[in-house]
Amino acid sequence: MVVRTQKVRLYPSPQMQQVLDDLCDYRRYCWNQGLALWQDLYFNRQVMFSDELKQKLQLYAKELRKPKAKRKSIDFTSKEANLLELCPSPSAQNVRNIMVNEKQDWQDKLSARCLQLAISDLGKAWANFFNKAQPDWGMPKFKSKKAPRQGFKTDRAQIIENKLLLDRPHYADISKKDWQPVKFKGAKTLNGKLGVVSVYRENGKYYASLPFKIEVQEKGKTGKKTAVDVNVGHLNYTEGVIDTLPQRLEKLYLRIKHYQRLLARKRNANGKLATQSNNYVKTRAKLQRDYRKVANIQHDLMHKFTTKLVGQYDTIVIEDLNVKGMQMSHVASKGLQRSMFGLFKQVLSYKCDWYGKELILADRFYPSTQRCSHCGHVKTGEDKITLVGNKKHGTKHNEYICYECNFVCDRDVNAVMNLLALAQ
Repeated sequence: MVVRTQKVRLYPSPQMQQVLDDLCDYRRYCWNQGLALWQDLYFNRQVMFSDELKQKLQLYAKELRKPKAKRKSIDFTSKEANLLELCPSPSAQNVRNIMVNEKQDWQDKLSARCLQLAISDLGKAWANFFNKAQPDWGMPKFKSKKAPRQGFKTDRAQIIENKLLLDRPHYADISKKDWQPVKFKGAKTLNGKLGVVSVYRENGKYYASLPFKIEVQEKGKTGKKTAVDVNVGHLNYTEGVIDTLPQRLEKLYLRIKHYQRLLARKRNANGKLATQSNNYVKTRAKLQRDYRKVANIQHDLMHKFTTKLVGQYDTIVIEDLNVKGMQMSHVASKGLQRSMFGLFKQVLSYKCDWYGKELILADRFYPSTQRCSHCGHVKTGEDKITLVGNKKHGTKHNEYICYECNFVCDRDVNAVMNLLALAQ
C-alpha cells in the first residue's frame, strides 16, 4: 500500500466558504495557543525544578527507552512528585488535554479534530526540531494571519458523489441544509482509502490535498538502463535533453522580479504602512499568482519526465549531489534552485519504489564530469573542466577533450555515459 496525494481546486458555496475561512483561522488559533502553552510548561519546569530533579528526569527518560526487563527504578521524593504533578511536561498530549479542558463555548461550533490535529502537528514539529538527524529543522514559530497561505486539516472528510464533505459539528452556526459538499476539480481517480485531508486558502482560491491509500502495480520489465545528468536549465539522459527552464518560465521570472521590486520600493518609501495599502495587497496577490504558475509548470515537467523514466527503464542512475553546498557558492545558486535538483531526486525515488525500478545514486565525489567515458582517464589539477571550461587548454564549458586518447565529446553526454557505466 502506498499513499498517493492529489491536489484539487475547491469551489465552495458562500456558506461553505465562510466555514473554510473560520476553520483556517481556528487552526492558526489552536497552533499559536498550543505553542504559547508549550513554552510556558517548559519555562515553568526550568524555573521550578532543581538541578538534581532535572538529572533524575534525564535518567528516567533513558530508562524508558530500555526494555522493561532491564529498566532501573528512579525514586522521587514526595516534594518532587508534587512538583511533577504541578508542572506537567511539555508534550502534545498534555498541551492537548489542557486546551480541551479550557475550551470556550465558541469553539464548540467548530470541528474538534481541527484542534487535535493542530497540536499533533505541533508535537511533530518539536520532535523534528530536537532530532539531530534534521539539523536544518527550525524551532516552531507562531503563525501570522497575514501569511499568504492559511489552511487546516481534517481526518473526517468524505468523498460523496465526487464532492468533498466536511464533518459538521453539532453546534455549528450553519444548518444541515446549508452544510453542503464542496465541489472540486483536478482529481484523476478517487479510488482508495481517504486519509487526512489538508485544505488551504491561497490568493483567494481554495485547494485540498486528498491522500489515498492504494495498491500500485509494478510496471513491466523492459531490460533497459539509463542515466540522468542534472544541469542548470536542462537534464541530459541517454535519449535526449529535457529543458527545465522553458521560455514561459523565464517570462514568469521576469514578472516576479518586477513585482518584487515594486513591493520593495513601497516598503522602503512607507515602511510597515505600505503593507496596509490596497495597491500593495493587489501587487502581492499578482506576485503570489505568478509563484503558483511557476510551481505548477515545474511540477508538471518533473512528474511527466520521471513517469517516462520509470515506464521505459528498469535501472536509472543519477548523481547524489550536495545541492545545499552548491547553492552556497553564489555562482549559480539561483539557477540551481530553479532547476529543481532536489525535487527531481525526491519524485524519482518514490516512483522507483512504487513501480519496482532500481535507482542507483552515484557518490557525490564520483568524477562524472572529469572522467573520460572512452578510456577512463580522470582530469585533475589545471586540466579540470570548470563552469567556464578550461583556461589552460582554451576549451569551452560544454566541450570535453581527453588529453590521453584525444576523445572529443559533449561534456554532458560524457557525464551521462560515465553514470551509465555504474549500472553495468
